[in-house]
Amino acid sequence: MMIILVVIVAAIAALLIYAATRPDTFTVSRSMAISASPEKIFPILNDFTAWPSWSPYEKMDPAMQRTLGTITKGKGATYAWEGNGKVGAGNMELTASSAWWRGHKPWPQFLS
Repeated sequence: MMIILVVIVAAIAALLIYAATRPDTFTVSRSMAISASPEKIFPILNDFTAWPSWSPYEKMDPAMQRTLGTITKGKGATYAWEGNGKVGAGNMELTASSAWWRGHKPWPQFLS
């Protein structure tokens, strides 16, 4: 019994030491190919009032409560929602918004 306890404590200690060596932050990203021109897609993504026409979350919870800010498109636009367990609750703010795409020379602030 004592050996099992020591093994469990050692495993937990090893896990904690490993976790301490990992970065404090992480990034999650997703991408998707859309069969439409940027000129057609950008206005729909940039305007929170257009989101119900394409967002899959709208179908998951049609009764979802949505709150739009005073600005609804472009930089500074805000959107909040509260829904069932599938969509959850949260908020978004567009902190930047530009319609440039591949083939266009980017502005200096987007070069890194």
